[in-house]
Amino acid sequence: MTYPAIHIDNLTKSFGPVNAVDHLDLRINRGEMFALVGPDGAGKTTTIRILCGIIPPDGGEVSVLGFDLRRERQHIVNRIGYLSQRFSLYGDLSIDENIEFFAEIHNVRDYKNRRDELFDYMRLTPFRSRYAAQLSGGMKQKLALACTLIHKPELIFLDEPTTGVDPVSRRDFWQILSDLLKSGITIVLTTPYLDEAERCNRVGLMNNGTMMVVDQPKNIKKMMQGTVVELICDNIRAAYKILKEVEKVKEVQAFGDRINLILEDYDSGFPKVESILKSRNITIESSRTVTPSLENVFISLMQEGKVDTT
Repeated sequence: MTYPAIHIDNLTKSFGPVNAVDHLDLRINRGEMFALVGPDGAGKTTTIRILCGIIPPDGGEVSVLGFDLRRERQHIVNRIGYLSQRFSLYGDLSIDENIEFFAEIHNVRDYKNRRDELFDYMRLTPFRSRYAAQLSGGMKQKLALACTLIHKPELIFLDEPTTGVDPVSRRDFWQILSDLLKSGITIVLTTPYLDEAERCNRVGLMNNGTMMVVDQPKNIKKMMQGTVVELICDNIRAAYKILKEVEKVKEVQAFGDRINLILEDYDSGFPKVESILKSRNITIESSRTVTPSLENVFISLMQEGKVDTT
């Protein structure tokens, strides 16, 4: 019998009056890359820490790789890897010494070939004598991932692995994850970047400890009701405030130098938008309809208060 990588039923966890995880149900398949996405306080990190056996749940049933979390925790710990939000390696140890330390923790005796393979794979070989504290943010994350993989886990948890990492290092890190996925490993990650979540097989959108929706990114995008219109104006701030009060505009989302409008009916709504902005002496420099992004859908679901736990 083939078990899912993760099977969660009715999981709960509270910290005082705060329900960090509120009756969560979730299935994650073996060999997939799954992203948990949500704002701060959504319950993502708490869920990950429970699955890793770091903190106990208050209620519910959880199995990881076919093992019961409460009764067979050690079987789980031996088969998973965990990369936390913060760089948790030893800055006063070299790259080599850090990976040796983690190999010993996991009782990996003959680790040198595996170490050299990981260093070459992540392009860390030329820096192996360098202290971890002296590494760039991207190299620190690569080292942390190498330490996570030294014992050949079947499942790895990555908690916001690219937060604070430069764009080039983010790209390299994602290429590594893509290659790892081809080897059959299961990857579960949290990320604040919706563009990263779109690279995953499936995405779970969380808010206030509950799961709003779980599906493939392309299917989640189809949940958007209405037409997304991207505007570039000569006064973005003023346009944003005005458009939030326009009856034909369902939602307004600001993204840097542009605004996304969600119109229930484009044919009647957009002329109204043009007319109102023109009357307020705001010039629309360009406009176009765009495919909804995960960010569009997520913000829309949060504003509408929709929750789908099926």
